[in-house]
Amino acid sequence: MTVLIPAWVNEALTPVEKLEVHQRGLRHKAVSVFVMRNNETLIQRRALEKYHTPGLWANACCTHPHWDEPALATAQRRLQEELGIIGLHLHHRDRVEYRADVGGGLIEHELVDIYVGEATASTAIVPDPTEVMETAWVDLDDLARQTREHPERFTPWLRIYLDEHMKSIFTSAI
Repeated sequence: MTVLIPAWVNEALTPVEKLEVHQRGLRHKAVSVFVMRNNETLIQRRALEKYHTPGLWANACCTHPHWDEPALATAQRRLQEELGIIGLHLHHRDRVEYRADVGGGLIEHELVDIYVGEATASTAIVPDPTEVMETAWVDLDDLARQTREHPERFTPWLRIYLDEHMKSIFTSAI
């Protein structure tokens, strides 16, 4: 199935096929979600079938909006598709831009809307095995330390978020 995502081509926002966006390193829209439980954050290990960064740990979910899909709707959709999480109230925390080599000749050059939601004891997590091979709750400060000590275990974007944007993502009250 061809997936078109919003990317900038010659400074105009244009629908472009997702793989082509990453092959060309085009700047494109993205969404990232952190799910918190007090000072712990939910991380996922990406399924081995993923076309880039398979087997690496990432935040709860990341994705690209469909053409004309609002960022919040994208975040809610992807939480449900990847982790089976529904009904989580999300708060927009930041919009960041980064560019990172994700291997295999692919580049992520994203303008990312970042959302944070607080899980409750009744928040069900039912990962889609084609997307997620494992989940874990980890202390946020410990995760930041782990991404510095063992960067090869984590996606480039998670390392960037925790190294460069941690205060703007996590210091506002939920």
